[in-house]
Amino acid sequence: MSNNNNMHRANKVENESGFTRFLRATELDVRLLGMIAALILIWVGFHFYGLFANGFGAFLTPRNLWNLSVQTSSIGVMACGMVLVIVTRHIDLSVGSILGFSAMCMAILQVWILPEILGLGHPLIWIITAIAGILIGTIIGALHGYLIAYLAIPAFIVTLGGLLVWRGAAWLLASGETISPVDRTFAKLGGGPFGAIGSTGSWILALLACALVLFSFWQARKKRKRFNFPLRPMWAETFLGALACFAILGFAWIVNAYPWPKGIVRRYAAENNITTPVEEIFISHGFAIPVLILIAVGVAMTFLMSRTRFGRYVFAIGGNPEAAELAGIKTRWITVKIFALMGGLCGLSAIIASARLNSATNALGTLDELYVIAAAVIGGTSFAGGIGTIYGAILGAVVMQSLQTGMILIGFDTAIQQMVVGGVLVFAVWIDTIYRRRAK
Repeated sequence: MSNNNNMHRANKVENESGFTRFLRATELDVRLLGMIAALILIWVGFHFYGLFANGFGAFLTPRNLWNLSVQTSSIGVMACGMVLVIVTRHIDLSVGSILGFSAMCMAILQVWILPEILGLGHPLIWIITAIAGILIGTIIGALHGYLIAYLAIPAFIVTLGGLLVWRGAAWLLASGETISPVDRTFAKLGGGPFGAIGSTGSWILALLACALVLFSFWQARKKRKRFNFPLRPMWAETFLGALACFAILGFAWIVNAYPWPKGIVRRYAAENNITTPVEEIFISHGFAIPVLILIAVGVAMTFLMSRTRFGRYVFAIGGNPEAAELAGIKTRWITVKIFALMGGLCGLSAIIASARLNSATNALGTLDELYVIAAAVIGGTSFAGGIGTIYGAILGAVVMQSLQTGMILIGFDTAIQQMVVGGVLVFAVWIDTIYRRRAK
């Protein structure tokens, strides 16, 4: 019997296509490759559409890709939290309103209150403001989690109510006024020429990231050997490591290829007594601070989901809530933690969004819940629960923002943009349903 099974496996391997063998050796997720292929198709499609329609392609340029990365940051941060929410078979429709309310609270704090107490431009203003914004979001999220977990109110109802309540509360705080400008240091958290780390810092960070990736591959292979787990072929390890480093260094090259606007360079040269002609000065933006925040959140959330007891409990609850409860997992307390974390990430996104806008408006965060949910679902998070990845959600956020940016460059109306986003969300759920059927 054993010989027959071995022969069956050998025949199965021999009959596999080259691409299937490649996937099995590298252990790459088919859905991840599909998302990357879709993203490339979107980028190339919008670029060549502009090339043929207007005589120039504006999408695949350092300027647009840099702006795209910054615009993705706010949605991407919240999408990381939405993965946990959907994995546990819940939903959060209030994330955009929590963002707007947190942003309004932070604006009032740093524009109206703290300057009166500490003095205008005090270095602690932006720190206190940022901490307050994250705390406000966390408290609101924890309140939602308590209502869902301990009062047994469906998450859809609680967060739908939160969408209305916190949007209205944001309006009442400032009577609908736009509050600006924010603290100068706080504004750097939203990107821009002064909200980036420059060329040298970007290359150093990229090289450190490459070293960290290669070290993680080495550590993973070492652990597999220790526990006698199957090892990837060395060519597969080398290919994946080289591909990751190529992507990191390529991203660094793109962000460093985008220079400061000439007007800002002229002002910078005048302030620093630089006599070189402005046309000859090239100052790179480098990695924007919001993008670094998104990367840090992605790494931290991936670690939380894959390497901690809390992460295992999240997937256990999503896979089978009743079994998780019987196994001794405090499912209600975990639910409160998940929504509190979601709220905290909304507060962090509020920092990025309001800093980038240099103000807080009542419309800030409107419809963000749609983009966040769509990003998580496109990234492979299943509404059936128990399945989802952080990197998939971030990639989904890039896809969503790429669609929106491309449609803006083409000149599509806002109504058409919303129709496309809604259609993409339905299509992503349909693909997930088909994928799960075939997996069975």
